[in-house]
Order: sequence, then C-alpha cells, then structure tokens
Amino acid sequence: MQHFVNDTDMIVSEAIDGFIRSAGGGRLARLAGDPSIKVVIRTDADRSKVALVSGGGSGHEPSHAGFVGRGMLTAAVCGEIFASPSVEAVLAAIRAVTGPAGCLLIVKNYNGDRLNFGFAAEKARAEGLQVEMVIVADDIAIADAPRPRGVAGTLFVHKLAGHAAEVGKDLAAVKAIAEAAAARIQSLGIAISTCKIPGREMHDRLPEGQAELGLGIHGEPGIERIELPAAAEIARIMSARFRPLEAAHVPVAMILNNLGGVPNLEMAVLTNDVLGSGVGRQTELLVGPAPLMTALDMRGFSISVIPLDHDTRNALLAPTEAPAWPAVREPGDVPTISAGPVGAAAFDPSDDPDARRAITTVAKAVIAAEAELNRLDARIGDGDTGTTMASAARTIIGALDALPLADPSTLARAIADRMALVMGGSSGVLLSIFAAAVGHRLGEGASLAVAFAGGLDRVEHYGGAREGDRTMLDAFRPAVRAMHEGGFAAAALAARAGAERTATMTKSRAGRSSYLSSADLSGVPDPGAVAVAIAFEALAKGWAAPE
Repeated sequence: MQHFVNDTDMIVSEAIDGFIRSAGGGRLARLAGDPSIKVVIRTDADRSKVALVSGGGSGHEPSHAGFVGRGMLTAAVCGEIFASPSVEAVLAAIRAVTGPAGCLLIVKNYNGDRLNFGFAAEKARAEGLQVEMVIVADDIAIADAPRPRGVAGTLFVHKLAGHAAEVGKDLAAVKAIAEAAAARIQSLGIAISTCKIPGREMHDRLPEGQAELGLGIHGEPGIERIELPAAAEIARIMSARFRPLEAAHVPVAMILNNLGGVPNLEMAVLTNDVLGSGVGRQTELLVGPAPLMTALDMRGFSISVIPLDHDTRNALLAPTEAPAWPAVREPGDVPTISAGPVGAAAFDPSDDPDARRAITTVAKAVIAAEAELNRLDARIGDGDTGTTMASAARTIIGALDALPLADPSTLARAIADRMALVMGGSSGVLLSIFAAAVGHRLGEGASLAVAFAGGLDRVEHYGGAREGDRTMLDAFRPAVRAMHEGGFAAAALAARAGAERTATMTKSRAGRSSYLSSADLSGVPDPGAVAVAIAFEALAKGWAAPE
C-alpha cells in the first residue's frame, strides 16, 4: 500500500505542523520542547477559565487537534499512530494551560489513555495544580460490556464541556457537565474494511461482501460480522442497537462520523437512510456527516447520539473556533420546486412489430455488454460507458408500450428525449442529438440511411470530433456509409471493423482519451466505438435491411 509520506517516523510531527499551518489565524501553536512531546495548544486561551485537555493516538484526524479552539479544547496531546501519548507529554500540556481555574482531562476509555492521562493528573496534582479527569465510554457495540470503548461520542463531551468552560463555570461544574454527557452518549460503528497504517503491512480481515459491526477506531475487530446489506438496511440494523432513549419522542443530537474512507456520495446515501431510521427520526440536531474521529482510511462510519435538553441544545449550537467542528444543523425534509415540464414529451403510443423487435434486440445487446464496456472504459476513462449505455437501454425497454413505434420520425425524437433524461456525460448528449436529428430528417421524408447520415452530421457539428479522432465516430461513420449500399448487415461489419481499428490508434484528438499517452491507448479499442458496433450488429439481427 502506497502513502503520501516523507518518513513514517516523522509523519505525526509533520502532520501536526501542516494542520497548524492550514488552520491559520495564529490561534494554534505547537508546544515547544522535546520533539517527542506533540501538543497542539491555543495561543489565545484565558487562564482564568477552566482548561480542557484531551488527546490520544494519531490516525484519528481531525481528532484531536482539530477540536482545539475557543469553545472546545484548550490543548490536544498527540501520540504516535494509534498509540497513547506519553505521561510526560500529557503533563507538559497540563502545565502549559492550567491556571487558577484548573484543568479537566477528557479521556477515551482505552487502557493506555486512562493510565497515561491518569498518571499525568496525579503528578500535576502533586505540583499543586487542580486537575480532574472524565472517562468517556460511549461505544454500545458490546451489550453490558464492563469497560466500553470511548469513540466518536467523545466529541459531544468536548463541545459541552468546552461551552461550560467558555462561559466561566468552575472546575466542579465543568466536570459534572462532562460526566453527565458521557453517561448519556451512545455510539456504534460499522465498516467494510480495516485501516492501512503507513509503514506497516496491510492485513484486511474482511472478505468482499461482508461488514463488521461495532469495530473499534483502531481497526480492532467488531462484535459481529454480517453480510453487507443495502444502506437502508444498515441504518435499520444500527438504529435497532441503540438503547431506548427514555421515550420514543425524546429528541436527540446525532454525530454522523465518516471513519475516513467512505466517499461523500456514499455518506450522503447513508445520511438519508440513517435520518429515516428510528433513531434518525428523533434527531433534531445533526453534526456532520463529516470525518471527525477517523481510523485513517477505514471504509466505515459511526453514529453517536445524545438526548437533547435545553442546556445541551444551547451548548451544541454555541459558536466555537475549533477548526474541525462542523456546522450543527437541524435536518429537514426534501422539498421539491416545480420548474415546469421536465423530461420526455408526451407522444401518442402506437405499435409496430418490426420496430419493437429491433429496439428490444439493440437494447438487450447493450445491456449484455455493460460489464465489458465498463472494463474497456476503465482503461482509458472513468469506467462508466457500459453503465451509461445500459441505463438508457433499460429505460427505453421499460417505455416501449408508451412509444410511438409505428411513426419512425416521432419514435426517433421520443427516444432522443428519453436518452437525454437518463444518460449522463457527453455520449448521452451526442446520442440524443443523433436520434433527434434522425427524427427530423425522417419527418422530411428521408430514407433511414440518409437520416442516419444527417444525424451523424449533427453529432460532428456539435461534438467537434471527426472520423479518425479515436471516438465512437470511427465505428459510426463507416457504418452509416455502408448502410447506403448494404443496409444494416453491411453497416454492422463496417462498424465492427472501425471499432477494432481504434485499438491501433495511439493518438486521440477528442474526449477523455485525448489526455492519455500512446502507451495507455495502444491495444485498447474505444468503448464508444465498440458500443456502436454492438448496436449495429443487433440491428442487423433485429430488423430487415431498410431501403
């Protein structure tokens, strides 16, 4: 596994410096001294207020340094990747930030963190400093676990205790608020891969198609391995694991935490499903979705909830300058706004057995080639040509009974409308232009071969590519020329020969292939040209040669 690093031994120190640089504003600094002591600290802290110190192993970014700022932490102590910071590092942070009001340590329930933070607290007290400690154990993965882990729900404690300290409450009050919050938080995570630690061999214990429920933020195994269901079912399963929140009507705040490797697109799907689940329907304040307490690049997410009362709501909504704390929002419904008629125009349906057979044959051939076209496109593009084409084919098959099959001109325009509605990217637009122009020419009385040639002229006019540019036109233009002499049978042969020629073209002058080197293009036929060949071969089977 490759990583963007200089030296794995320096990765944490360099990452801290990069984070402080990006935070800007001059409000954060690195504590000077021994380089093994890695502490991010506020430069603007008011020592007359209670200081808050948290931390733990690195690899959970933006935790913990990302939550240092007015209204949250005063300092974060960073250990090596997934390793608790040393006693001396914690003690250095306590000394640097603790004034007359004292200091509260917020510690996740892991042995190393408990011991090192606890020993540092004892040493600080021996020096005459007021120091208290709160343990967060919010993980509900293992029912009735004697020592639940502290995970992403710890961020609720940072925010609530940070607000209490900011408004001037004393150490006893800040500790009481933190303890009360910690006792009410529940968190649960799920992942479909473990994390990859720079400089160490990767061991992914999860096979394809499985997920681990309740795994820890250091990649430690979960309580249960399940077959990976759809996102909605994941949301339902996880929601059902939360202990009853006093009553079904009790509102909650939720942290929706990306464990580091879930794309934003998938997190948005999960957000929709989680908010529609049982615990989601009780959610009145949402933090995220965002990477907040990650496990390097683990493909997973976690849900943390805390019941809402007046004080908790106000504390969560209070401003903070911590750079990683996202906006807290009230989730809502999905309103729609009418923009007038959208989609395919209405046509009077009609039937024609030849047209129905031809369209069905072409569509099924394109659908059958979905994986192969995606494979070809993945070598020169983004791997979606087959999916794009097959999506349009399925839509057209589903709409057959509503199409004007007995009216070729109107049929071509109806197909153009439907392709424009469901096909993304340039290929969808170009094929829609082709079909619309074919329909126009047929309406003028042109033969099918002449109409196809006219449609292709419009594709070249708007798309800018020509035969020889290594695009679908290298199959399309020869096929259309051959139609004039030999109908679809000759067109199919010409299209296939044209598609195969693109594999020998090592220079593209249009489309995504134009950005690739000759080595990348050599031996790989253009997927659009292959799709055209498949369509003409299907037409040759499904429709008698036209005049």
